[in-house]
Order: sequence, then C-alpha cells, then structure tokens
Amino acid sequence: MTGGHSNLTFVVGDEEGGRWVLRRPPLGHVLATAHDMAREHRIISALAGTQVPVPAVVGLCEDDSVNGAPFYVMDYVQGTVVRDRATAESLADTARTNASRSLVDVLAALHRVDPDRVGVGDLGRRDGYVERTLRRWYGQAEATRADGADIDLHHVDAVHDVLVRHLPDQVGVSIVHGDYRLDNCLLHDDGSVAAVLDWELCTLGDPLADVGLLLVYWTDPGTQAVLPQASPTALAGFMSRERLLERYAEASGRDISGIDYYIALGYWKLTCIIAGVYARYAAGAMGTTDEQQVRGFAEMFDTLGAMAAEAAERIR
Repeated sequence: MTGGHSNLTFVVGDEEGGRWVLRRPPLGHVLATAHDMAREHRIISALAGTQVPVPAVVGLCEDDSVNGAPFYVMDYVQGTVVRDRATAESLADTARTNASRSLVDVLAALHRVDPDRVGVGDLGRRDGYVERTLRRWYGQAEATRADGADIDLHHVDAVHDVLVRHLPDQVGVSIVHGDYRLDNCLLHDDGSVAAVLDWELCTLGDPLADVGLLLVYWTDPGTQAVLPQASPTALAGFMSRERLLERYAEASGRDISGIDYYIALGYWKLTCIIAGVYARYAAGAMGTTDEQQVRGFAEMFDTLGAMAAEAAERIR
C-alpha cells in the first residue's frame, strides 16, 4: 500500500512486470455514500483527453464479493510526490520552478473543462458552493462540540461568522478538485505535473475555492507552515504565493481580487477538519491515547485557528 489518508491505494503487479494502481474504500464499515469508487472512476475517466493529466483508467468493479468492496484500477504513473522537505531538496531549482508553474497551469486547465462536454454536468450542484462548504464543516465542528469534546472552538465560531457576513458571489462554475495541492500530484523529473491524484472530494462549484486552498498549503520563505508537511515550498526555486496567484490569473483570465475570502475559507475548513481529528485522538477513538500525539494535534489546531482568524481579518 502506498500513500492515501482516506481511500486506500495499492500498487499491484503481474509476473511479467506490469504495474497498476488499485483504489478502494477504507477497511471496515463506511457509509454507503462515502468513498464512492464509481464516482472517482467517473471523474478520472471524464478528464482523459483533456489538458488535465490523470492516470488512464483500466476498469471499475462494484461487486463486493471480488475484493470486499467496490474498487477501480488505473495505470501506474511514474513520478515523484513532494510531501516533505527532503524530497523537495532532491529536485533542482529549475524543477521546483517548473512544478510551481505546472501546478497552477493544470489547475487553470481543470477549471476550463466544460463539465457538460466531458459528461459530468450532473456531478453536483452548480451554485451555492461556499454556502454548502460552510454548512458542512460548521456542522462537523458542532458535532464535535455536541460530543462533549474539551476543545475551544471560539476561532471556528468567530471566523464562520465573518465568512457568512462576507459571502461572495460565485465567480463561475467549474469542476473543483476539492483538495488540490502539491502532494496530491505526481511530478516528472523536470517538475511538471505527471498526474493529479485523490479526486474523492471533487464536485462542481466555485473554482476560487481550489485556488484559496492551494495557497493555504503553500509556504513562503520565512512564514509558518499550515501543517508540518506544507513547508517544502519555502525552498529556493518554488514560486511565491503572490506569483502563483498572478500565474493563475494569467492562465485562467479570472478576476482574483476577492481571493482573500477563499484563503480564509481554506484555513477555516482545515481548522474544522483538524478539530475533529484532535477530538477523536484525545478521546482515544483512534486506538491510541499517546499524549505526545494528542498534544501535537492540539498545537496544530491552535495554530490553524489563529491563522484562520488572521486571514479573516483581511476580508473585513
């Protein structure tokens, strides 16, 4: 098994040296609507032949008796996942620059794809993307509070109120990846994107939400990383956040003047996610009560909450 924090990803092979990648839901019970393999398979298949590099799909199996769960198989794509500083340091400066440029250009290409033309026009609602995001993740935070978790959610509440008050008009409708960042892509040796991975959160909606979240995960030199693994982009060669944004505006032709809202939304969404993870670890629901691990998530949550609040100040 390799990579993945939700759906499970396996490399499989045959006696002749062929290699493929198999994706299936997590082991154990999952909701019927969660980790939908057919949906992921459909999205990747739809993007084949567009300017968005994705692995070629081999097939989908929805018969649980074969593998214990639905699964799909796609081609194995050779490439590098930059998930830590050591891996980033193995890239030449020129490859880091190419990675920055390619990452943005591929995102702009995704947002240019006509959902109807590629057959995913019914993938999700086209309007109200930000409102749905706010409802979904605030509901998750409220559930954490209702469970009696000893966690201070004042930043979550305060930033939510700001985001609701300043709700922007949706800038357009596109296919939205939902978790687009450097370590969800495979890179060629020259830094260009070989394949975009992890489409499980993909839907239709506001393209600037993808841009805002990409910037949340992107660390400039001398700034604090949003998560420990988000720091590689501070190395020489990687573009700055400002340059990434300029590049996206050039490649997409979109008005990005309201991007501060989407950056704050990204920080807030990530804070809500980590709040739930922290609460589950603290309660021992993840099979461990390791105090050091619990403290680590607590510090991560506090840091993210402060970052979300600071980002929200910029949209007042």
